[in-house]
Order: sequence, then C-alpha cells, then structure tokens
Amino acid sequence: MHHYMDKYGDPRTKDWPLMSSPLPTLALCLGYVYLVKVLGPRLMENRKPFQLKNTLIVYNFVQVVFSAWLFYECLMGGWWGEYSFRCQPVDHGTTGRAMRIGVSGWLTGHYNFRCQPVDYSNHPKTLRFFFVMRKKSSQVSTLHVIHHGCMPMSVWFGVKFTPGGHSTFFGLLNTFVHIVMYTYYLFTALGPQFQKYLWWKKYLTALQMVQFVLIMVHAFQLLFIDCNYPKAFVWWIGMHAVMFFFLFNEFYQNTYKVQKQKRDAAAAAKKREAELLLQQQNGHIANGSANGTLSNGTGNKAADYYVRGDVPAEMELTQRSATTNARTTAQ
Repeated sequence: MHHYMDKYGDPRTKDWPLMSSPLPTLALCLGYVYLVKVLGPRLMENRKPFQLKNTLIVYNFVQVVFSAWLFYECLMGGWWGEYSFRCQPVDHGTTGRAMRIGVSGWLTGHYNFRCQPVDYSNHPKTLRFFFVMRKKSSQVSTLHVIHHGCMPMSVWFGVKFTPGGHSTFFGLLNTFVHIVMYTYYLFTALGPQFQKYLWWKKYLTALQMVQFVLIMVHAFQLLFIDCNYPKAFVWWIGMHAVMFFFLFNEFYQNTYKVQKQKRDAAAAAKKREAELLLQQQNGHIANGSANGTLSNGTGNKAADYYVRGDVPAEMELTQRSATTNARTTAQ
C-alpha cells in the first residue's frame, strides 16, 4: 500500500503530518466514534454534567477566527481571481500559491473533526465531545458521527493525490459556512440574553444544504466537459455532496419542521379549547342565566332558541306569542 501511495500520491505532501499513511487518520476517526458513542457516555454515566459555559465561549470564538483564516487562505490560494470555477486542474508546482492551497486543504480536512450541522435544541453547543461531557449524548446523532467519521478520511485522499485545484472549492464553501455557524454557536454560548438575536438559526442548516448543492453542480459539471482533473475524484466529491445533502435534509426535517408541526398543533389545540370555553360561557352563563331565568325560578327555555336554536324552545315561544295576542283581543 505504501508503494502505491508513494507512486501515485503527490510528492509535496508525503512528509506532511498524518499524510504518509491513511492509518493514523483512520485511527483518529474510529477513535472519535468510539469516544462519543461508547467510552464517553460510559465515563459520564455516574458523573454530574460538566458546566462548560466559559470553555464553550472561548472554543467558539477560536473557531470563528480559525474558520475566517482558512476561508482567507482558500481565497488567496487561488479562488480569488486565479482559479476557474468551470475547470481547475491541480497545480503540482512548489510556488507559494500552489503550496498555500494544499496546506489549506490539509487544515480543512482535519478541521472537519469539529464541524457539525446546526442543532435545534434549546441549548445547541459545538464539539460532540462537549455533548458527552454535558451528558447530552442523545444529541450525538448518526449524521454527526458519519460527518466527522467520513470527512477527514475523504480530505486525506484529496490532499494525498490532488492537493489543490477543482476539489478545493468545497473547502472554500465549507469554511465560509463555519464562520456563520460558529458565530451562531458563540452567541448561544453567551447566554439566554442573546437568544433574541438568533432568529436566523433555522436558516443555517438550509445554508449548509445549499453548500452541498453548489458542490454537486461544481463537481459533476466535469463529467460533461474536458478537464485535466481525475474523474475518480469528481465522483468522490460529488457523491459525498449528494449523501450529505440528504443526511442534512433529513436532519432538518426531523428537527425544525417536526418541531414546527408540533408547535402548530399545540397552538391549534389551545385555540379550539379557548373557542369551546367561550361558547360555554356565552351559552350557559350570559344567556342561560341573564335571559333564561324567570322571576318564579322557572327556566325560560325560549331564550335557548336564540342561544342554541332548540326546536321545543321555538314552539314554546310561538305559543306564548299566541296567548299574549288572544288576551289583548279579549281586552
């Protein structure tokens, strides 16, 4: 395997950290899954949740700054006026720009250990390990595990064989999305007094899905044009975007839309209850007592005709009117 890697891999990245073999990165991915799904919950089972407010504030602030720097590096590495959005082969040179975009790709790949979709819980946090430490293991969803487990390995292969060019478009978009996302997490970690400024949280997962659509279009266009870029990586990147689009869409449907349906159903039930109570008050208290009671204590069921439209009450009202007319004629 090492012979194959050395023969077909980019020689510039051979001696970079974790790049001589896929095994260290694979071990990190598997270790992450084991930590957040097995070991972490087991260690926290009989312990009180950690209070990590200050830690989360610092962590999210660092992530905003780091994401902004990576986005800048992707732009300066080629996407600001140099790269073509239609076809961009890999620059295998050793110039500053060519190396810069490769380093950005390496950092983006290992940075993906910390990326996740927006959580719509009342107290969304960031790193999945923080969920475990706060005994929020139920929020470590399948999407989170797949996302963190797959992306570092995927980017490892990209940096090993195609460190630059067309595929780095995903890094450009991904780092921008994380600037926005970690800004949201930062305000959330600051406390409930900032909740009123987070009305836009429901659009963040939608922004991530738009990102994957753009990556799909950008990658799959190379299947229809002549471009000196490996078709295997076109499929690799494009299919990853397809998979994550549907995973994020499912996450969106199961969180925001389901919660909205529950809120709408609760509001409708509350409205029906209020209307029923109002009808009871109008029918029995206002009309039933004020208009429906005679001085001798006998119920005036004629009043029920105006309230409920009862047929017996209507007949009684007609008979009383006839009796009154007969007395007037006799007088």
